Amino acid sequence: MKRITLALVALALIMAVAGCGAPKQTFVNIASGGTGGTYYPLAGAMANIWQDAIKGMNASAQTTGASVANVNLLREEKADVIFVQNDIAYYAVNGLEMFKDKAYAEMRGMATLYPETCQLIVLSSSGIKSVADLRGKKIAVGAAGSGVEANARQIMAAANITYADIQPQYLSFNEASSNLKDGNIDAAFITAGHPTAAVQDIAASKGISVVPIGDDLAAKLMSQ
Repeated sequence: MKRITLALVALALIMAVAGCGAPKQTFVNIASGGTGGTYYPLAGAMANIWQDAIKGMNASAQTTGASVANVNLLREEKADVIFVQNDIAYYAVNGLEMFKDKAYAEMRGMATLYPETCQLIVLSSSGIKSVADLRGKKIAVGAAGSGVEANARQIMAAANITYADIQPQYLSFNEASSNLKDGNIDAAFITAGHPTAAVQDIAASKGISVVPIGDDLAAKLMSQ
């Protein structure tokens, strides 16, 4: 997280010299997520606030594959500030899950913004009432290697369901929304803040349901 620390120091210096001549331009790239989630609009708002409040600031929001992709962008010094799920940040720092043998212990947090919800969205007509009903179905599990995909795999594992038991579809939020509306998939996992643009898009034209995880599965997941 060295680049984020340096960016924060640069911001402090710019504010300290405000009014003392033209400040140098400071460029900050904020890695967010797809346009169908909540990261991108928040990153855009953050960039606008920084530019309005800090002389010489040139901040921009970048659409990305979200949490996992953002950690990699930060590691590769292609982003200065990133949005990331806290579980994915934990995996990155400790070298777990998709970051096994690739720990990024230098990463540091700036702030906790809001809670995210793991949502399992289906059409109301699907007949899917529980996680157990996903067997044999076409399920959008998020982009390959994404935070959503990790959450989907963990939730299904708690119900003793593996990818061999379903037809996994590696889709972004917008892709999952379109495919669910068109009947090409049966359900979509979405980890995001509320409200989520992709979910609102589906609900605007179709009746939808949020499948409950259930107390037993929730307890099993939290124990892990």
